[in-house]
Amino acid sequence: MLSIRLCLADPALRVAGLVMVMQGAIVCSFGPYFSTLAVNAFGFGDRGFAVLLALSTLVSVTASVAGGIRADQTAKRRQVTLAAVGSLVLGMGLMTVAPGPWVFALAAALLIPLGSVTFGQVFALARLAATRHPESERDGIMAVIRALFALPFVVVLPLWAVAFGQGATVTAIFPVALIMAAGMLLIVQRHWPKDGETAWTDRPSGLSFVAALAEMGRPPLALRVVALGAVHAASTVYMAILALVMVPDIGRGAADVALYAGLVAGLEVPFMLMLPALTRGIDRTALIFCGAALYAVHVVLLPVLAPSGMVWLLVLPAAMGGAVTLTVPIAYLQDLLADRPGAGASLMAVQRLAGDVIAALCFALGTALAGYGLVAILGITVSLTGAAALWVADRRR
Repeated sequence: MLSIRLCLADPALRVAGLVMVMQGAIVCSFGPYFSTLAVNAFGFGDRGFAVLLALSTLVSVTASVAGGIRADQTAKRRQVTLAAVGSLVLGMGLMTVAPGPWVFALAAALLIPLGSVTFGQVFALARLAATRHPESERDGIMAVIRALFALPFVVVLPLWAVAFGQGATVTAIFPVALIMAAGMLLIVQRHWPKDGETAWTDRPSGLSFVAALAEMGRPPLALRVVALGAVHAASTVYMAILALVMVPDIGRGAADVALYAGLVAGLEVPFMLMLPALTRGIDRTALIFCGAALYAVHVVLLPVLAPSGMVWLLVLPAAMGGAVTLTVPIAYLQDLLADRPGAGASLMAVQRLAGDVIAALCFALGTALAGYGLVAILGITVSLTGAAALWVADRRR
């Protein structure tokens, strides 16, 4: 595929892809076990986990928006990215040398979420670098970069499955993630294009922080971001309940969690790479609705089929639906603020905030009233509602 060749040949896109691989490796090591670490390992319980999830998302989106606006204001994207990766190194480092409930709360709710600023900055870098390539290939380039985020799930999660099967504790993820975060810091420091010396024009936006926020808060734009956040809520619900429904009581465990998440992410990669060619010319919002519907099948049936061997069949609709709902919204969001690559990329964080807060509410309500099955039902309901609202809004426009 031409998009893959372009990403391999372009130095800036290679750096973006490499950083994305490293961040994907860290997220797939921590994300599937966030809930079980909070609920079981450090004793915060279901409600405590819901609070930590909401706080981590709030910090993540605030930092991503502020970092994106700052990067647009100054055109110092490398500087912003270095600060974000440094926070990630600190969070993983503290959990490596002094693990405990309150250190975990600090790392999970503040330091690790600050590191997520890197995600938006990588896509801002990729979007700017892609302007030097044919317009017809730009969506494909962004799909390749997003697929590289999922690629480590194929390798890293099966390795964790083996490690947990051999008796490793879940907290072992932190020293490993520290090594990977340190590697990210080294890559950004040595290879990220230096501010002011890029091969493309990257001028400061000239907007004040308030003006940039006001631009992002325009109702037509904000409502679309919230709708996409609702779509995203289903994936957050999936990550939250996966380790909580695959438990020893039904013959499952940490190794099954790693294998399931790894299969989903591994299958997402080829679907993501094929998506631009297979869906060229199809309306984006229609694609998002179809992807949300496929993903809903996987989420709602996961608690039901967890004890059965049939659960492994769910990785197919999960991967197909996830490939759509994780990639198509990226170009959609960036086009909403086409002249502000940093702020446009930070809309992904706003989308995640909306989705994760909605997911946290679903988790709190579902566990209070019934259990993880109701959490799944609530999650897919809001996801499909958001996808339908987005489709209707764009048709009216």
